[in-house]
Amino acid sequence: MRIGLGLPNADKSLTNGRLLIDIAHRADSLGFSTLATIGRVGYPNYEELITLAAAAAATAKIGLFTNILLAATREPVLLAKQAATLDQVSGGRFVLGIGAGGRPDDFAVTGTDFHTRGRRLDAALELMQRAWRGEPVPGTEQPVTPRPVSGDGVPIMFGGGAEAVIRRVVKYGVGWTAGGGTPESLTAMMERINAAWKAEGRAGKPKFRALGYFVLGDELHEEAESNLLSYYGEFGARVWNGTIKSAAEAKERVKASEKTGVDELILFMSAPHLEQVDRLAEAVL
Repeated sequence: MRIGLGLPNADKSLTNGRLLIDIAHRADSLGFSTLATIGRVGYPNYEELITLAAAAAATAKIGLFTNILLAATREPVLLAKQAATLDQVSGGRFVLGIGAGGRPDDFAVTGTDFHTRGRRLDAALELMQRAWRGEPVPGTEQPVTPRPVSGDGVPIMFGGGAEAVIRRVVKYGVGWTAGGGTPESLTAMMERINAAWKAEGRAGKPKFRALGYFVLGDELHEEAESNLLSYYGEFGARVWNGTIKSAAEAKERVKASEKTGVDELILFMSAPHLEQVDRLAEAVL
């Protein structure tokens, strides 16, 4: 199982955006597998695609992943162009992790309808696939995005637990990413996706990733807790309760995740300090 690092792009205590670049460079040099972002629209986080584009320029090997981007709040042709651009400038290191979204305010601030988000996401996925194949989209007779490195499109992973998510994984995706939960719930969703994947006759196996949070050092607990409570609101206390708070807990989380069969565990920084990267690497790499 690989270990990725989640950037603190949504931590409210991050006041210097250049720190994200320093963290990306350090994570790449230490051997983490992936750099991930988390994001909303109705919150003052650093935008995910711009953050990862900057990280791509500062790194050489590490993967790049939006975990997850709220695609139903975005205009699909522009999102397809941005994703294909990031795929190209990173040399094919980018995976577009997307979901429909679950907070009404993210849709209110973008003037998009919350209640039709699932249907609009399905339509957007069809449009994005056409764009990546080099086919004209409505309104033009020429391609509108760079061709992705693979030639088949930008790799997509989906988040969420609805039945529609499984359908999207099988039809459009390379896999699924878990936004938290217990090992039991993770295993159950993996089994459902594997079964649907096989029933559809898709070759190979879907990829699976899981998310967690960490803070290493008692002196940063207050800052980390404040960041998570602010971002997650009513769910913040539960997220903080499940946050890794010691090297021993980090090792235990890795072992528990390995037992589920997940391909990659991505641990997000809940306190934006460069030394957190070194402490996590020492504990789990």
